[in-house]
Amino acid sequence: MTLLITVFAAIAATLIWYLSATARELKVSILCYMFWGATIMWFVDAVFEYMELRAAYFTPQLTDIVNDAFLGLSVIGFALFIWLIVVIIKDPKGIIRKSFKNN
Repeated sequence: MTLLITVFAAIAATLIWYLSATARELKVSILCYMFWGATIMWFVDAVFEYMELRAAYFTPQLTDIVNDAFLGLSVIGFALFIWLIVVIIKDPKGIIRKSFKNN
């Protein structure tokens, strides 16, 4: 489930980055790197887990599905938090600098 969630997040972030010049200005590429990195990490994890469990890999318990979904959503939330901090620090549109100059 973590793999599926991060794949969708990576595809969405990549499409947003590709289709919008404003998104490129707001450093959405950082989100793309984080989401694609997480996707690759969980793909490798899935391959090794499949090699260990074989057919049992495809019949997870409900609690495992819920835990994996929570982990995937937590990773997306954490990546968005990191991206927000980067955008605030970089201030690509100069909004924060203008507010400090006005005060």
